Amino acid sequence: MMQRRTFLPLLAAPLLAQDEAAKQVFRTTVNVVVAPVTVTDRDGRHVSGLEGKDFTLFDNTKAQDIKVDVSFVPISMVVAVQSNDSVEMTLPAIKKIGPLIEGLVTGSQGEAAILAFDHRLRVMQEFTNDGRLLTAALAKINAGSSTSAMIDSVFQATRMLRARPAGHRKILLLITETRDGGSEGRLREALLEAQIHNVIVYTININRAIGMLTRKMPVPRPDPVPVGARPVPGGAPMTPGTTEALSGYRGQSANFVPVFIEIFKQAKGLFVDNPVEVMTEYTGGREFAFTTQRSLEEAMSKLGEELHSQYLLSYTPNNLQQGGWHDIRVDVAKNALNVRTRKGYWMAAVMK
Repeated sequence: MMQRRTFLPLLAAPLLAQDEAAKQVFRTTVNVVVAPVTVTDRDGRHVSGLEGKDFTLFDNTKAQDIKVDVSFVPISMVVAVQSNDSVEMTLPAIKKIGPLIEGLVTGSQGEAAILAFDHRLRVMQEFTNDGRLLTAALAKINAGSSTSAMIDSVFQATRMLRARPAGHRKILLLITETRDGGSEGRLREALLEAQIHNVIVYTININRAIGMLTRKMPVPRPDPVPVGARPVPGGAPMTPGTTEALSGYRGQSANFVPVFIEIFKQAKGLFVDNPVEVMTEYTGGREFAFTTQRSLEEAMSKLGEELHSQYLLSYTPNNLQQGGWHDIRVDVAKNALNVRTRKGYWMAAVMK
């Protein structure tokens, strides 16, 4: 995405003469837009060997003068792991992926950092290409509070990535449930930050149903309402057994409502309120999922294969006067190939 530079805002106009104020405009220095492109055949296999002449990129339907990088570009990656209490039973599997991050994702020239989040954002390991340090950092992640500030973790990871070398590809890998649970930041701003700094977001999704079923329940609190104070049908005995059968209470809570709510929220999150889907679609990334150790390792393998099979298309837009949303479309000259790239980017209007 384009990076913005300093500009003279119209708010400074009261300090200028009126005719001079009329000439003040917003100005911006435009850098390149980077569009990661994944090309697969009809069987889902990655296609290699394409050249720059095989690609055509359209920005708001206008063809662009593009540069295509088909060589290996070192990767800087932040692996952000959800670490609240709902994923406690899943963390042991996640702690074993350190060697996969080193071997399949970063490579010998790449680097990765580990970030854990519940209501806190904890940098467990700064950028390194030492797999032992990555594995040790993952091993230190323990389940925390009941919230998960996933959107806030995107802000933190973007801040970490934007300081990495300009020639590196910047990747955020979120290992998380698909919905946010307590962030202070908003999705829109997080997405804009990721786009501005050309951060590609990938996710390996933790199944929420499994999290709910395997979540350790807190120590039950004593029921503040005495057994004899609960209503029962006329003539029924006021005994603990009767109260338990009628209301589900017997000196402590047994509440099944949250499980039902999670089922309905999951259905909604899949189609409507799914920040993970939004972030991957609009930065050019992809969603994976896992339920077992083996499926997690397979997801990491597929991610590594994709990252090292991508083509990086870059360009300086030739339609800067068009503010708002810019659609990106990439065509490949060869037939029967599937092309995936970022959906586009947002740009404020530029006045000259």
